[in-house]
Amino acid sequence: MNGRRGGSMPLVMAGIGEESYIKRIKGRDETKNFLEKLGFVVGVKVMVVSKNNGNIIVNVKDSRVAISKEMATRIMI
Repeated sequence: MNGRRGGSMPLVMAGIGEESYIKRIKGRDETKNFLEKLGFVVGVKVMVVSKNNGNIIVNVKDSRVAISKEMATRIMI
């Protein structure tokens, strides 16, 4: 779990190898549903594996998922 007190930050700001828990998903219902289908739901542990050319690879629910930087800004940890 990230060591930050209070508040939250977008997943895109997490460091590589940092484990965090999803606190909130921002955006329209379509965006939330899309991310939910990929495994990004409140309370789930996530870890950034790598960042490359605006894309982020994340471990979520024992899977590696690549998402855009734009999508990662909607996932609050």
